[in-house]
Amino acid sequence: MTTNSIIKEDLETIYNSDVDWSKFQNTVVLITGANGFLPAYLVESLLYLNFIDPKNNVKVICLVRNIENAESRFIDYKQCTNLEFIVQDVSDSIKLTEKVDYIIHAASQASPKFYGTDPVGTLKANVLGTMNLLNYAKENKIKSFLYFSSGEVYGELDSEHIPIKENTFGYINPTNVRSCYAESKRMGENICVSYHHQYGVSVKIVRPFHTYGPKMKLDDGRVYADFVSDILNEKDICMHSDGSATRAFCYLTDATVGFLKILLDGKNGEAYNVGNPNEEHSILELAETLVNLYPEKGLKVIKQLNKEDNNYLKSPLKRNSPNISKINELNWHPLVSIKDGFKRTIQSYVSGI
Repeated sequence: MTTNSIIKEDLETIYNSDVDWSKFQNTVVLITGANGFLPAYLVESLLYLNFIDPKNNVKVICLVRNIENAESRFIDYKQCTNLEFIVQDVSDSIKLTEKVDYIIHAASQASPKFYGTDPVGTLKANVLGTMNLLNYAKENKIKSFLYFSSGEVYGELDSEHIPIKENTFGYINPTNVRSCYAESKRMGENICVSYHHQYGVSVKIVRPFHTYGPKMKLDDGRVYADFVSDILNEKDICMHSDGSATRAFCYLTDATVGFLKILLDGKNGEAYNVGNPNEEHSILELAETLVNLYPEKGLKVIKQLNKEDNNYLKSPLKRNSPNISKINELNWHPLVSIKDGFKRTIQSYVSGI
């Protein structure tokens, strides 16, 4: 069980949601990229079921590329007999010795800093990895498969199409190297739909929008991670844009519940947005909100428009926000404000990593 007080509270919040936890009793769940920011909370949420009642008997198999990073992320669970690590690249053939009931495919290089430095590695997990896992799912008749896509699949849209519905798509330039992420996520989605259509695999797709919370990597290139790092280090927030771009920010507990609802209750072969359009803010507004959370620190928001990182390939999107009416039908509604969510996020680092 985690020793971080904020994460403990988050796991209790997730457990007290209306997810039908009984569907996980005596099951095995394979999660790829398990030590990543989003899937790691899924791992902890499932292991929490055993903490609440050992009779739940949920086993989680974590497929990871770096065992040291995985063991570090789940250090509080090193004595847990229901947690197993498999070390391999998801793009290689999947070989498991036991029956798996659920697969959550979240292995992907989601940080923008990789799109310029390792575009091939970025797309491999979304294309080859997805096919490998779906072949396994087809042969072993799993209960449900959840593919982690992205809000980036929508591309560039006119303002009248935002907030974005699941069946609305805009422009993506396939010859722009930054498109390695969005285009391969699109292809991964089509692979999922094709396996459902041709082989009847119970596949669901989630498109997460900007999600934040405890344990996110503070050096991964996302501006809101940079902002949290600045607050923790008591540094002024330095912005390298005018801050006018707007994003919808979703706290990790809300997102995790959404992921689980889609896995268990979503329609096969369909995609669902998970995000919080109620908390859509400009990047400048977010920076000012975080500074104002801690007036005693005396921090400011400073613009440095001339500084650029050539490895960080910026998104062309000025606005990105989801329409969530489809997942609302699964009785999912985001609850956490950016003030509460970012305060919890910052406090989680103070409470211990």
